[in-house]
Amino acid sequence: MKNKTRISLERFKNLKNQYRLVAEGIGVGILTGLLVSLFRMALEQAEALRSAVLLAVSDGSLTIISSLCMLFAAYVVAWLALRWMPLCGGSGIPQVKGELLGQMEQNWWQIIAAKFAGGVCAIGGGLSLGREGPSIQLGAMVGKGFSRLSGNLKTEEKLLMTCGAGAGLSGAFCAPLAGVVFALEELHKNFSTDVLVLTMAASVASDFVSSYIFGLSPVFALYVDGKLPLDRYWMVLALGLALGVLGVVYNWTTGKIQDLYGKIPYRFLRVLLPFLLVILLAAFYPQVLGSGHHLVGEIADGAFVVKALLLLLIVKFFFSIISFGSGVPGGIFLPLLVLGAIIGGLFALSAGSAAGYEELYLTNFVILGMAGYFSAIVRSPITGVILITEMSGDFKNFLPLAVVALTAYLTADLLGGQPIYDQLLHRMLAKGTDYGADDETRSHKVLLESDVYIGSRMDGEKIEKMLLPSGCLVVSVQREQKEIVPGGSTVLLGGDKLVLLCSQGDVPVVEAKLDNICRRLKQ
Repeated sequence: MKNKTRISLERFKNLKNQYRLVAEGIGVGILTGLLVSLFRMALEQAEALRSAVLLAVSDGSLTIISSLCMLFAAYVVAWLALRWMPLCGGSGIPQVKGELLGQMEQNWWQIIAAKFAGGVCAIGGGLSLGREGPSIQLGAMVGKGFSRLSGNLKTEEKLLMTCGAGAGLSGAFCAPLAGVVFALEELHKNFSTDVLVLTMAASVASDFVSSYIFGLSPVFALYVDGKLPLDRYWMVLALGLALGVLGVVYNWTTGKIQDLYGKIPYRFLRVLLPFLLVILLAAFYPQVLGSGHHLVGEIADGAFVVKALLLLLIVKFFFSIISFGSGVPGGIFLPLLVLGAIIGGLFALSAGSAAGYEELYLTNFVILGMAGYFSAIVRSPITGVILITEMSGDFKNFLPLAVVALTAYLTADLLGGQPIYDQLLHRMLAKGTDYGADDETRSHKVLLESDVYIGSRMDGEKIEKMLLPSGCLVVSVQREQKEIVPGGSTVLLGGDKLVLLCSQGDVPVVEAKLDNICRRLKQ
């Protein structure tokens, strides 16, 4: 163990090692781009098949029994994938966060197989789920597998998992910058330069692969006529407030639905429920089936009146939460973006006549709705702004996007709402289930980085006042391109970068401590 610790420190301090990791990050990005693109193509084929089946049933060329048999086959695959590998369930982002914190241990190749098959059948079968969460988990497992096969150390493995996760989002939506920022803002919650460079290399490589396969067109082909006038920004603020409240409602409802699912004793019944709803909705309201990607363009084109949008919002809201709550493989990004687009369109049409502009800025508010709702639910406003900009191909609305994202974020935070992925991770860990992180895994030594923020509690204080857990050491202090060998009497300054050595099992406690004393301003 001491030998591995020494090697880990030497590699960390070796500048050439950084270039090796960048090269490995590019390799992870290329492999993730290929896997995620294959996953995306499989989903498109599955959704096309679902549409063809619905059309064939409606014109009588296919019997209802045959279509139900196909749906049952999709249900069986999704259920078996979840039964074989429970950690493939849901979006997969909480599992990635849990492993980065040392609280979970996933079998990389089993997760890839189960997530791919289960996700294609669940989303293709009509459940209101998205491809982004699975893509992020698939990418993280590619990074982990690459690291294991390369014989990397645990610290390097976590970096490559982060690279793969960012590359997964980049490949899923052709959004490389969003992939980078998501890894920093949501997974690490720390803007580390090393993580930034490595994840950017992986995300750009993944986006190149995805763009080569699917083309350079943005995911949402929306045409924005012009910038929103400054005298309409009061409406942006009003929309941000509404999205913040509705984001808290979404997260609260998600928790309650999961509580209700928890009372169903058998997994096959929990998975069966949303598939039964698919039958009902296919007969009476097929527009809400699947992720709903196509709905965004239709809303922006004015294809819905106010009452139709209100009905769509209610049905899509509950169907999305019921689909996700069942635990089958599938994400919430796309469904929540669709819900945000519906809310933005509903707001624009409802307030349009009163404001005197009718439908002139409908597309603008559809885009704003997606960014604001994402910010309120995920609580990652920078990722939301960049993601929607890249997905829509619109660079005219940075200012209103920033305003609506910030307003929605602050509103949700003031209401005490918990970020959705933190909420989901806490629920998973609260069950007390053994997620594979045994004593040997928890004892592995890993390196952590943390900036000392100007104005934080440790700005101007000695290292000995950090009161870190037993066995956790500050092994390096980097200040203005110079390295200081630290001791207990070393005084830290704002802008310093710390390198700490601790056991993997202590990572959550150490990270919480660092958040409190180094990454938060003194009150």
